[in-house]
Amino acid sequence: MHILFLTHYFPPEGNAPASRTYDNCKRWIQSGHDVTVITGVPNVPDGIIYEGYRNKIWQWESKDSIRVLRVWTYIAPNKGVVRRIANYLSFMISSLQGIFVREVDIVVATSPQFFCAAGGYLLSCLKRVPFVMEVRDLWPESIMAVGVLKNRRILRIFEWLEIFLYKKAERVVVVTESFKKVISEKGIPERKITVIKNGVDLDFFKPLKKSEEQRKSLGLDGKFIISYIGTLGTAHALDRVLSVAERMKEYENFLFLFVGSGAEKENLFKIKENKSLSNVRFIERQAKKMIPLYYEYSDVCLVPLRRTPLFKTVIPSKIFEIMAMSKPIVQSVDGESKQILEQSKAGLYIEPEDEQALYEAILYLYNNPEEASLMGKNGRLFVERYFNRDSLAAEYLNILERIAK
Repeated sequence: MHILFLTHYFPPEGNAPASRTYDNCKRWIQSGHDVTVITGVPNVPDGIIYEGYRNKIWQWESKDSIRVLRVWTYIAPNKGVVRRIANYLSFMISSLQGIFVREVDIVVATSPQFFCAAGGYLLSCLKRVPFVMEVRDLWPESIMAVGVLKNRRILRIFEWLEIFLYKKAERVVVVTESFKKVISEKGIPERKITVIKNGVDLDFFKPLKKSEEQRKSLGLDGKFIISYIGTLGTAHALDRVLSVAERMKEYENFLFLFVGSGAEKENLFKIKENKSLSNVRFIERQAKKMIPLYYEYSDVCLVPLRRTPLFKTVIPSKIFEIMAMSKPIVQSVDGESKQILEQSKAGLYIEPEDEQALYEAILYLYNNPEEASLMGKNGRLFVERYFNRDSLAAEYLNILERIAK
C-alpha cells in the first residue's frame, strides 16, 4: 500500500507537533508499506526557513525511508491572521503537485487548519482513491477560543469547509474522545469517527543518566527546575506562570525554564525584563535530540492552558513525553486530559490560570521529593501500558489497510 500523507508542518527531525506523523510514517514503512509526505519547507513557528532549505516549487528528501516532497508556500510567522491564512492557502494549492506521485492507494491529510485537509481531499479526487482526515485540533473553534479571529463571515466559511470535509472523508481520525463527541454532534455518524490518541516513542523518551558536567554547562547546577517545554503560544497562559515566578523570587534555587519559541515569546521576554525576573530563563527551540535532556534536568514539568471550555476537549501530547521521562506534572488542562492525569497518578491537577494553585503545587512537589519521584514512576508505567506509539501506529495502519481495500 502506498500512503500519501499531507501535513502543513514536518520538520527535519520530526519534532513535536509533527512527531506523531513522523513516527507513524516510519513505523508504517517498517511494516512494508510506502509513504510519501507532502509538506512545506521547515519554518515554524517563526517564519524563518531552516538552514539548508530553500522555498522552491518542490524539493525531495528522504528521512528514515520516508519520501518527503517539500513544496513552495508563502512563508509567514505563526502570528497574524491574514498572513497565516495566505500561508495555509498557498500550501493547499502547492500540495496538488502530489498528482505526480505514482501508485497512491490512499490519501491522509491532517489538521489543525483545514486548508491542508482540503488539499488532501482534492488530491484524493484527482487520484481516485479514499480520503482520510486526521483531526488534531478542533478548527475553527480553537482560533475562536483564543480570540485570534473574530470576523463572523470568515468563521462561517471555515465552519462550512469543516463540515464539508468531514462528510467527504472516508474516515475521520481524531486524537481524543471529546473530539469524537463534538464532531458527531455536528451530524457526522459516530461509526465514521475513530479515536487514536497521540502516545509517545518510549525508546526515545526515557529516563537518562544525568551528566553533572552538562548540567553545569547549561547553568542549571544546584537549581530546582520548573520547566515548560514547547510552543510559547497564546493558548498556554504562560504570563500566569511568570506571575508565579515573580512571587517565588525569594526561593533562590528555583529556576523557571522555558524551552521553545512561538508567537508569545517576545511578549513573555518583555515581562521577564520589566519585572527583573532573574529566576526565569528562555532557551531557543531545540533539536529533537536535546528535548529529553531538558526533561531530565527538570524537577517539575508544567502543562498549562487558558481557561476556556474548548480546551477541555484536548490532550496535550507533551504529557505523554513527560510521563515517559518519569517526571511529575503540574497540569491545568481539564476534561479528558485531567482524567488521564488522575488515572496515572503522575502529577497534580490545578484549575486553569489559577496562580495561587500553581504556586502551592510547585512548593508541594519541592517539599515532598519522594512523592514527586513516585508520580514520575507512575507516569512511565502508565504510558508503557496504554500509550506506546508502536501499538497506536499499528492500530492506525490497520484502519488505513481496511479502507484502501
